[in-house]
Amino acid sequence: MLKNKLLYSLIILVFTGSAFAQKDIDVNSPGAGNPILPGWFADPTIKKFGDIYYIYATTDNEMLASGAPTVWYSKDFKNWYNYIMQIPSFSAKSITNFWAPDIVEGGDGKYYLYFGNCEIGCNIYGYVSDSPVGPWKKLSENDTPVISNGYPRENFPSLDAQFFRDTDGKIYGYWGTWVHYNGGYAVGELNQKNMSEMVHSKNIPLSQTPAPFEAAYMMKKGSKYILMYSGASCHDETYNVRYSYSDSPYGPFTPGKNNPILSTNENQTVHGPGHHSVLQENNDYYIVYHKHDYPMTRGGLARQVCIDKMIFENDSTIQKVVPSSKGIEDLLKSDVPENIAFQAKTSASSFYHLKSTQYDYEYKPSFATDDNNATLWKAADNTSPQYLIIDLGAEKKVKRVMTQFEFASYYYQYKLEYSADGKKWNLYADKSKNRTAGSPMIDDNDVTARYLKLTVLATEKTGLYAAVWNIKVYSSLFNLPLQLRNSASKTSPAVKSSKKLLVDFDANKSQTNSAINSVSNKGSIGGIFTKSGDVFLEKVDGIKAFHFKNGAFTLDKAVPKSLAWNGSYTIATWVKNPEVAKEGEILASWCDRTEFGLANSYNALAYYSGNYGAGAHLDGHFDMKYAKVPEADKWHHIVLTFDGVLEKVYVDGVLDNSQSMLLSSAIDKAKIIIGASDIGENFSGFMASLRMYDYALNEQDLIKLMNETKPK
Repeated sequence: MLKNKLLYSLIILVFTGSAFAQKDIDVNSPGAGNPILPGWFADPTIKKFGDIYYIYATTDNEMLASGAPTVWYSKDFKNWYNYIMQIPSFSAKSITNFWAPDIVEGGDGKYYLYFGNCEIGCNIYGYVSDSPVGPWKKLSENDTPVISNGYPRENFPSLDAQFFRDTDGKIYGYWGTWVHYNGGYAVGELNQKNMSEMVHSKNIPLSQTPAPFEAAYMMKKGSKYILMYSGASCHDETYNVRYSYSDSPYGPFTPGKNNPILSTNENQTVHGPGHHSVLQENNDYYIVYHKHDYPMTRGGLARQVCIDKMIFENDSTIQKVVPSSKGIEDLLKSDVPENIAFQAKTSASSFYHLKSTQYDYEYKPSFATDDNNATLWKAADNTSPQYLIIDLGAEKKVKRVMTQFEFASYYYQYKLEYSADGKKWNLYADKSKNRTAGSPMIDDNDVTARYLKLTVLATEKTGLYAAVWNIKVYSSLFNLPLQLRNSASKTSPAVKSSKKLLVDFDANKSQTNSAINSVSNKGSIGGIFTKSGDVFLEKVDGIKAFHFKNGAFTLDKAVPKSLAWNGSYTIATWVKNPEVAKEGEILASWCDRTEFGLANSYNALAYYSGNYGAGAHLDGHFDMKYAKVPEADKWHHIVLTFDGVLEKVYVDGVLDNSQSMLLSSAIDKAKIIIGASDIGENFSGFMASLRMYDYALNEQDLIKLMNETKPK
């Protein structure tokens, strides 16, 4: 009996211990294992060459995921380093899209990099190098794609290519996006004589991969070919990973059990997981995928890379993956010493409090020392300087500081100081003139200190915040996996906000001529607004106003650089719209959609009832509609603000809608236009005044402005 009791207790202990080991942690927990990379990256391809792991990914959270072509590398799968790869541009234009990259080691020992691009056609292009990180050379000097748009059938979008080397040495490619509209995925064999063309390509029928969207990924388990793919929509919580299997790389494929095998979890801390690759370590499998950030950025394109265990029941059956914030156990023992700043006390000049119609969330200073890539400290606004102070608790040796800023591929100018008492500061590292991006930024010295102070002075891109995923501090030096350093940027630090009224367009300040042809801008940038089309100065309801019938006013001054990229703004107007249309009706625009033609690169204030009806950004997944459309044929004060994180629209002093987002405003060729967009979309109604600022007014100031400018 005693033996049975002991055995029973042992079984209970084992099972409860196992259950405890499987328990997830909160998304904000210090030391969380997911995400594994500090920054905005998606569509990860993981590879291991030699003893180094590499993650090639889409750089996210700008211009429809069109950031720099970078690679992350690590020896211990815990400490990752980012490098901006040198990839020759196309003959016709520079490369902006570096989408869903994949890499293949050729039989010649060279490395072949492939990625999708839609700037000269939605194609897959190829490059070659002697190293997994470049420098890269074109496979075709004429920019001939490896997989062209419309191949293997007409109008097929050739994106999201992934390559698979079979056990017989043949290399197959699988590609396609929006495949539910385009008849299914494609498969072909890569010609290994040149590594630059596909042969024997064909369509995989939709019925063989139910509910698909994009991101096919092939692997082999035993004798079975496992075709994994992403379904539903990448923009929301429905995104997921599914699979089918076959006895041949060409199929036919049979849908697998347990589909989808990876989905948004119950509490939505892992939101919209998908577009993955698989790492095999001995007999263990790990799925590397991206998920949406929290709080979620509008459109779902601020994504982060995660990893979780993937288990096969047999060669053709995958268990459902349990997505987590905890991540996986350490794959390897790390040689990196203890981070003495882990969970150290922090203070800061400020921190951002996100209060929107969806979220109430604080980007706390303590997030900079929690070794969690889901959290970051972010200053209260995008002005500088901003500082962060770390208290190590006692005086300690400090030989290395590693700082992971929010954007890995843009430089930050900063200085690091140290102190024994938190009052008298000495310089540890001076990066006040820095123009080199990196993550982490590595600063070495040899001092004794209790306090460290990071002061962010400027950024490469307009509107970027002082924001840090993690700052790590070490008492001893250690070797890095590769000796790589990014090239210095030729771009000067971003222009900062003037904190001024830029545009003052007011009917009360204009002459009484009904056939008015020009209006002086009373704002700080000056200039003349010139009329095109039909706009008249009239009195309506006893109020002097511009009556837009089919015309607009265009300013002869360049759009200020403070409005570029992620620059903050406020645009406020008194308008009366006799009839609210379902589309069109732009009140003001200040970006050029032809410069990039990508979502988030365009901004305009609109007044119509459709999904794009308040803040227009070129794509319904990112545009902001009115929660309650302002009533027709009545005067309203409509305000659109953006502070670099949160876009808000106010109607008559009341917050109507809001969304988190990052903009990449294209202003170089743009004009400030009142009453229309850069392609027309004319407003038909009355406007008493319009004011524009290069900063975000707070709610109290907006109400004050509304009352001061109310037309009489």
